[in-house]
Amino acid sequence: MTEEVKEEKKVEAPVATPITEPMPAPAHGPEPTVGGSKKLSWVLTLVLSILVGSLGVDRFMMGQIGLGILKLITGGGCGVWWLIDVILIAMKKDFPGIEWTD
Repeated sequence: MTEEVKEEKKVEAPVATPITEPMPAPAHGPEPTVGGSKKLSWVLTLVLSILVGSLGVDRFMMGQIGLGILKLITGGGCGVWWLIDVILIAMKKDFPGIEWTD
């Protein structure tokens, strides 16, 4: 009589290695300069703000995604927020992280 020997295979779970370096950010939109600011065309931003600013396009361009979504949902703050942004952009207000180019 022969006995069959069953061998059990040991399966080891993969060991997670810690990440030592931060992952690079995905490339989208204008590249930031050395100072960390985006260079945007003032004229293009003003024209887009006038035409579709109530949809938040100007805020999306400036990298302010949260404010762009809020502006989109509220219809430019029922037009008030849209008008204020058009005036601020027309006056070349210093937005954080934005460098206006002509």
